[in-house]
Amino acid sequence: MFQKSIAMRFFALALGLVLVSSLAAADNDGFTPLFNGKNMDGFKFFFDPKAPKDSDPAKTWMVKDATIICTGKPQGFFHTDKSYKNYVLTYEWRYPEGSSEKSNSGCLVHIQEPLKIWPKCIEPQGRYFDHGKLFMMGLGKDDVKNNKFDEAALKSVLKPMGQWSKTEITCSGDGKIIVKVNGKLVSEGETVLTSGPIGFQSEGAEIHFRNMHIKQLP
Repeated sequence: MFQKSIAMRFFALALGLVLVSSLAAADNDGFTPLFNGKNMDGFKFFFDPKAPKDSDPAKTWMVKDATIICTGKPQGFFHTDKSYKNYVLTYEWRYPEGSSEKSNSGCLVHIQEPLKIWPKCIEPQGRYFDHGKLFMMGLGKDDVKNNKFDEAALKSVLKPMGQWSKTEITCSGDGKIIVKVNGKLVSEGETVLTSGPIGFQSEGAEIHFRNMHIKQLP
């Protein structure tokens, strides 16, 4: 009887470990960190050529409490050292309480060479009042199709200054891009660009980023 009780306890413990492991895997859902929460390893930096010669990335993008604090000055962007295609990107962002609704930044996907301010790419807008709107930088009319932005949907879910919002960007291998803010679809479009590094802008206003994750699609 004693041995049977021990065996049952061992089985229950093993089952519990399996369930915990399964739940953790489900929570992760295939996403991996794009930002490690400690430093800017894995990213490169580009400043506006007109920026002061002594511009220091460590003074424009600082990491504190697992958050990237971007001062907004000078203009520039940090970007992944890898190129990505066919993926889902998620990240949380906020502007400090009291910031202007015109506070500006942005996520850059499918960044193309040569790097400049601003490079040929797709920008899911980071500006507060039209966050998520697709801005086609350096693309012609024939390079873009079905570009739509739902301003009402954004306003229905956009959180006040100082609070965290979550953006989800799906970039399909066929050039389709879908943007959700706090779970709500706000924009979508199709472009000729399908791959490239991912970046985030410094564009005049302080903004914070955290919990950056990416999942490669099949």
